[in-house]
Amino acid sequence: QVQLVESGGGLVQAGGSLRLSCAPSGRTFSNGAMAWFRQAPGKEREFVAAISRTGSSTYYADSVKGRFTISRDNAKNSVYLQMNSLKPEDTAVYYCAASIAYSASYLESNYEYWGQGTQVTVSS
Repeated sequence: QVQLVESGGGLVQAGGSLRLSCAPSGRTFSNGAMAWFRQAPGKEREFVAAISRTGSSTYYADSVKGRFTISRDNAKNSVYLQMNSLKPEDTAVYYCAASIAYSASYLESNYEYWGQGTQVTVSS
């Protein structure tokens, strides 16, 4: 069973930055598209950013465009989320997801593997 492990979350002041990382534990796999989702308290989980298998295509939620950058290192089967200009409304548990498909997607159902999440808290 492949599991994804997120790291890099924490507490930061508004306007600050954090970089999240995600890598598989256990057996390696030929991963396809990867993505980040987040879930704030009392809200549904929502799409944040996605990247295709080669990294040639990226997609972002409107709420994070221009502030967040998704990237990947296929040699390490890893994906990253650089978060700048953080706002209190970015506070959430952030989840990494991986798919066997080539193309990135904003749909949760397109991702077969998920991490346990890492908490990001932005204070005002």
